Amino acid sequence: MLTRRHIRAKVMQSLYAFHQGKKDSMQTEEKFLKKSTEDMYNLFLLNLELLVSIKKQAEEYYKIVKKKFLATEEEKNPNKKFVNNQLLNRISESNALSQLIEDKKLKHWSRDDEYPKLIWNKILESDLYADYIFTENSSFKEDKDFIIELFKTIIAPNEDLYDYYEDQNLTWIDDFPIVNTTLLKFLQKQKEDDEVITIPRLYKNVEDENFARELFTKTLLSDEEFSEITKNKTPNWDQDRIAEIDSILIKMSLCEFIKFPSIPVRVTINEYLELAKEYSTPKSSTFINGVLDTVSKEFQSNGKINKVGRGLM
Repeated sequence: MLTRRHIRAKVMQSLYAFHQGKKDSMQTEEKFLKKSTEDMYNLFLLNLELLVSIKKQAEEYYKIVKKKFLATEEEKNPNKKFVNNQLLNRISESNALSQLIEDKKLKHWSRDDEYPKLIWNKILESDLYADYIFTENSSFKEDKDFIIELFKTIIAPNEDLYDYYEDQNLTWIDDFPIVNTTLLKFLQKQKEDDEVITIPRLYKNVEDENFARELFTKTLLSDEEFSEITKNKTPNWDQDRIAEIDSILIKMSLCEFIKFPSIPVRVTINEYLELAKEYSTPKSSTFINGVLDTVSKEFQSNGKINKVGRGLM
């Protein structure tokens, strides 16, 4: 689930929290990094489970309106295209998702079922839903496109849901954009020929999990060294004027230059420039690019950077 860029963003957030909190325990913050990444995965699972809960709300709604004393013909025989949506049913029938929800005790939607109900009502009132149920049958592609559009236009932007997540876990607000993007990509990848939904793991492999921990600890352990390097490369800058996030991103880059021989220099620079654009000031990427370009050339000339394998590219 997590890409290397996501991992770098989580490490950046943990380093920022460490410096802001003036904490003196690296182990404590390392545990926080581990927990915050696991919490982000839980948010991904909750969003998937939310789709299942919305389907249940729809099924309950159809039962209720059918029993109305003065039910219309449409209410007596509703178009159940939504609850028969092929992708939605595949997600609902996923034993892997159910097991993860059970194991992690993510009972939010059975405990706070007003949120799936609220979103179902939004769906029911939408033109998107009206257009979708205009016909009785659909292809897998139409069903998938509908669920994707539903998530993009109704679920993800919902302010009540956003507030709920913020109340449940403060770190989820920072994770929200990453999780939403990841979920959309997950939905887009689903194919008609797939028999079951494959729920992605938090980390793609052990190497990525180790990368998260090592990038955090190695950057923190070399903080003073990297601070001095940054200071020497920005002599005309008052260090207090350098944004805290910019300083952290530069230090993480330096760490990758020196401590991670398999990661190419250009990959490192590009990744941290993208993070700067997303998390720091408008001018940060230009400033960081200048510092990293100067440092990388100096390190390469004096042999401080020794890349091997893929890192030679």
